[in-house]
Amino acid sequence: MKKLFQGVKTDMKFKAAGPGHRLNEQRRDNPEVVSKEQPRSPKPPPEEAQIAAASAAMTRLQSMQEKVTKPPESHQEVNIIPECKNMSAPEKETTVCNVLFRCPITGEILRKEEKESQMRKSIELLSHTDPITASIMKIYTLNKDQTKVKVGVETITKYLDNIIASPNEERYRTIRFSNKVFQERINILEGSLEFFDAVGFEKMMLALPGQDVQDELFVLSNEAVKSVNNLQRYRDSLLNGQPIQATLERQPRIFAPSLQATQFSLTDDFYNLTVEEIKQEHELRKGKLERESLLRTKAMREREEKMIIKKYKYTVLRVRFPDGYLLQGTFYAQERLSSLFDFVCQHLQKNWLPYNLLGPRGQKLENKQVTFYDYDLVPSALLTFSWDPEVLADVEAAEGHKAENFLKQELVSSAEALH
Repeated sequence: MKKLFQGVKTDMKFKAAGPGHRLNEQRRDNPEVVSKEQPRSPKPPPEEAQIAAASAAMTRLQSMQEKVTKPPESHQEVNIIPECKNMSAPEKETTVCNVLFRCPITGEILRKEEKESQMRKSIELLSHTDPITASIMKIYTLNKDQTKVKVGVETITKYLDNIIASPNEERYRTIRFSNKVFQERINILEGSLEFFDAVGFEKMMLALPGQDVQDELFVLSNEAVKSVNNLQRYRDSLLNGQPIQATLERQPRIFAPSLQATQFSLTDDFYNLTVEEIKQEHELRKGKLERESLLRTKAMREREEKMIIKKYKYTVLRVRFPDGYLLQGTFYAQERLSSLFDFVCQHLQKNWLPYNLLGPRGQKLENKQVTFYDYDLVPSALLTFSWDPEVLADVEAAEGHKAENFLKQELVSSAEALH
């Protein structure tokens, strides 16, 4: 339209300039001659109304372009659509999804960055009341190389087995601190010396038999020797120990129906890798590059891809119910779908009825043994809840009314409203 208006203006200017002349023709400015020439009959110019309309249209077009290209001034809203002038734009969700953990010893809620330090402090506090349990926790939890932990624990149990089998044998009750096996397998483990101290070993400086040189030794006390049954129990506890881990908090939350409740605001915890995970990923990529130089089948490549560390460790999921309310929970990305079904059941009024969950694309999530990562539900996803239609029809027929409430009433009454 702009080109049309420009063409009209150009045509008007061209006609107003009068008759033309050739470039090699000598121009004559004699007014008499000019007046004698017969003027051509040009096309009638546009009517004044048409010119005014075209000019007004050009003005409106330029004004619209200036509004689009001109940046809005500070603290000033630009409403492009007049009908939306009184509508308030949706605010960004103020509720941020964090990754939180619970300490299994104290029950304290921990953030990801403070998890390891607080776990260490909790074990240290436990050592004042239960030193044996605390030392076993240290061995399994604070030492990252579980292969060395296994070798060290097996060596300690051999020492204890010899004492339990022959409690009066002096040589079994004494352990040289400078012994190569002791140094390479036991002393390198954090918490191992605390365990020896807790079960009744005492550190002493004694002269070696037939030598004038003294050496540092661990010697089991006489009182500990008398309680062989306790020593057996300590030995079994050490052998069956496991690393303790802070449990991931589900952080169940209920949101009232709103558009904002379907939007997610995740922290960096859902994306960032720890130092250990980065090192592990580097080693996996290094090994992958080395293997790529070899001839491998498609099946071999697919197996190796599954072993590569995943980028996301956590996922936050929201389940939308037919009444509009949403239930939120946090999970590990590698957890199975069954954990989500168990989580939802805990918050349902009728948790004995079978139900279905639909994925973001409307697909039915049926295989409960598949992980969230395999279902492409990380780092966040919005799911849809629905009762099994046949079972629900039977229940409604028996109760005589339609099922309208899904979540427990105390949860619905405390639902959060996002604005």
